[in-house]
Amino acid sequence: MEAVPGRARVYIACVVLGALLCLLPRPTTAYPPWWAVALPAVLYAGGEWFARRRFPGSFHPVLLAAAFLLPPCAAALVVLPGALVAPVEQRPAGLRRIWRTAQLVLAVWAAARTHTALDGGTAVGTPDFPYALVPAAAAVLAFCLVLTALDGGILALAEHVPARSAWRGLFPRTLAPLAVHGLAGLMMAVLWRSPYGPTAALLVLLPMCVSWWAFAQYHRERGAHQATIRALVQAVDIKDRYTRGHSERVGQASMMIARELGMDDERVEVLRFAGILHDVGKLGVPTRLLRKDGPLTPEERRVIELHPEYGHEMVRGISFLGEARAAVLHHHERLDGSGYPYGLAGGQIPESARVVAVADAFDAMTSTRSYRRGRPVAAALEELERCAGAQFDPVMVAALGRAVVRCGWHPVVTAEGAPSRPRGPADRSDPSVAGRTGAHR
Repeated sequence: MEAVPGRARVYIACVVLGALLCLLPRPTTAYPPWWAVALPAVLYAGGEWFARRRFPGSFHPVLLAAAFLLPPCAAALVVLPGALVAPVEQRPAGLRRIWRTAQLVLAVWAAARTHTALDGGTAVGTPDFPYALVPAAAAVLAFCLVLTALDGGILALAEHVPARSAWRGLFPRTLAPLAVHGLAGLMMAVLWRSPYGPTAALLVLLPMCVSWWAFAQYHRERGAHQATIRALVQAVDIKDRYTRGHSERVGQASMMIARELGMDDERVEVLRFAGILHDVGKLGVPTRLLRKDGPLTPEERRVIELHPEYGHEMVRGISFLGEARAAVLHHHERLDGSGYPYGLAGGQIPESARVVAVADAFDAMTSTRSYRRGRPVAAALEELERCAGAQFDPVMVAALGRAVVRCGWHPVVTAEGAPSRPRGPADRSDPSVAGRTGAHR
């Protein structure tokens, strides 16, 4: 969302307008005293500030407790201090902060409106169990539906995710943690209305903090794995200066293909890792061969063709990569069986490897390097289509074509400072060359 398209800005403006309408007071609504709104607002702001710096999560129990305790427009006000001061890591920070605030205002308003319509306030005040669970569950569902509906819309408009994939899997992934937050929020609301008052309600947050801490440990471990991947890719870029940045772009193109095929987010992420790591085996290839000017001898070519196997050995112990490991090993296989390292054909080639093969060749053709100019995007897509069925999977080629038409592709000049003289037949990155020689880097 760093460069936000115009249609996404219009969408955000509409959501902000809807949020402002939710905040307007209603003449027929009986408002609680100011401190009843200020206390959860301050608690949410402090909890959100702490949670976003210490844990990869949000302080939703307080928002849901507000939805169970307050009228809809008063509950929506609780969002403002915390959402407006919450840290934002990605740019544009201001627009992202406004978007997040408006999204939460609408979600909390919908949750409170649903809870009120089902007379949940009476059930919380009594408290009337198990009936109190019914309006609370409905409010959590409304909260989740609004969040996922708006998230899917921004993914489709700002991130160019295909419409059929933008909402896929969002609701169940969001509902699971929100169900837990909803129970915590309901317990806070019941205790808040009890003789023990707001102080007792704060005790509910203790087990939530423990769960956040455990979740944070998982994310730190995942972050360590990603740091390892980045280090491997940087090592490859340093060793083979002719293709610097190539791995990251192959990861991006692989992700575009996966999204176009309607894969779930978890698998899309795995295929991005596959694209990023596809050439990690070059670390096992002598540097003089990677940087050689001029054609390779048959023996030198055989050494370079070992890099998929080297790469597979390097990543086989990283369990969370899953099918990405197969892509590292088989991304130079061809549909007609003339590829390497094992000469697999057709459906024998793992799907992840077929995705990365197309992404790899496409970036190789469109990138300008010191020894040749990149092809235009349209020409590269035509070449992929020409080679589809023999070298590349036609399904993957078509998916990339649709994704590029919708999202665009910006070729990058790589390997600054590399030798300026042409390398001639030694260039194996172009699939038209690969088709004749059976190998490309």
